[in-house]
Amino acid sequence: MENVQEVEVVATEVAQEQAPQQQEQPKRNFRDGRPDRKGGRRNNRDRDNREDDGLIKKLVAVNRVTKVVKGGRTMRFSALCVVGDGKGMVGIGMAKAAEVPQAIEKANLRAKKAMVKIALVDTTIPHEAIGKFGRGKVLLMPAQPGTGVIAGGPVRNVLEAVGIKDIRTKSYGSNNPINCVKATFDGLTQLRTREHIAELRGKRVDEI
Repeated sequence: MENVQEVEVVATEVAQEQAPQQQEQPKRNFRDGRPDRKGGRRNNRDRDNREDDGLIKKLVAVNRVTKVVKGGRTMRFSALCVVGDGKGMVGIGMAKAAEVPQAIEKANLRAKKAMVKIALVDTTIPHEAIGKFGRGKVLLMPAQPGTGVIAGGPVRNVLEAVGIKDIRTKSYGSNNPINCVKATFDGLTQLRTREHIAELRGKRVDEI
């Protein structure tokens, strides 16, 4: 019995000696940055803080395109986008890719490269115009301030990207979004201001 008691006393003393050593060890915190660690966690917020180019980007339509090849069918996506600065510049672009985000990015890039200047008078257009593309026609008519944008979905996207606030439109024929957008773009490129016409004729504005 005495030997057993001595063993218990020795075991208790050893445990007491090891206890402070275990308490002295600091807890490992995985959130603390380690200088010897290469790289580190990426902050997803950095992607949202990138500077924007200040352009208005509109996604008009996304279609799935199937191509039949020898090995089977390949599925791709086609995107139609409109890009404008809201101050008279606008462009349209179409692109295809294997994924929807890639198609939209390529379409936006093509629309930026194809931007043209549209003639405006305050918040409306200088005169009536009829844009045509394929079997689609779009009639553009100026409106008084406060009228707003009276247009359908595809046509509205183009007009809002240009920066027109007051206009009346009517679409005839094809209601395909691609035809409507390109017909609207054709009508906007036909617009001319009085100053531009006077410059082409070599006269003053009051002489027209």
